[in-house]
Amino acid sequence: MKTANTLVKEKLDNWYNEFITLKIKTDDFIIHDPVQFPRRYSKKEDIEIASFLSASIAWGRRDLILRSAEKLFALMEGGPSSFVMSNNMSRLKNRNIHRTFFESDLKYFCKGFRHCYTKYGSLENLFARAMKEAAAENVWEGIALFRKEMAAGNKGLFSKHIADPEKSACKRINLALRWLVRSGPVDLGLWKNIQPSALFIPLDVHVARNARNLGLLTRKSNDRKAVIELTEKLREFCPKDPVKYDFALFSAPLKSL
Repeated sequence: MKTANTLVKEKLDNWYNEFITLKIKTDDFIIHDPVQFPRRYSKKEDIEIASFLSASIAWGRRDLILRSAEKLFALMEGGPSSFVMSNNMSRLKNRNIHRTFFESDLKYFCKGFRHCYTKYGSLENLFARAMKEAAAENVWEGIALFRKEMAAGNKGLFSKHIADPEKSACKRINLALRWLVRSGPVDLGLWKNIQPSALFIPLDVHVARNARNLGLLTRKSNDRKAVIELTEKLREFCPKDPVKYDFALFSAPLKSL
């Protein structure tokens, strides 16, 4: 007789495979997802910056996210990395870009990125160094250092758009990391010094609800502890790539739960 865990894993694997087959191979997903923006670039620095910026405004209605992202990248003439390193950010005013994200927030990110690239050479190096120095097997230390260095580029000020990994689920940062680390029809697989096994699930309300319905998540709050609990459970199903199940939980048909 199959165990409950085996049955849940089979469901997740089926939903993942169905999602990849029906959605990804027809490009039906990518053209309606903010991952399309880092995919527009070929230079590593552009892809890194575009990933974190796109993920940082990835909340709310999807069509509005895409419209706002178009607006954001139109401001970065010449490409994200050139814009960041050239001081063109001084032209930014304080017009709205997406909900509570304004041009002043974009300027904050640009200053932070410039500091990070000057000090580390790439965002991949920043995350990899944090993990190495802490002898960590996951990306939480990298998220903490990223937040700290982004603040260092802004006179020590922290942004509400870069979550505190001590408290938050860090959904948008974990989404950017999934894009950059995993390889697949959606994810870019750009970073080679961090393994998919080190990632955490980008936990939002929909994914959390489906996870609880499946018995994968018992914690009621969608916080850091919930992210760790769910990701550890998913690691039992696929130790090398637990976050692949983000696609399954995201697309899970509720009637089948």
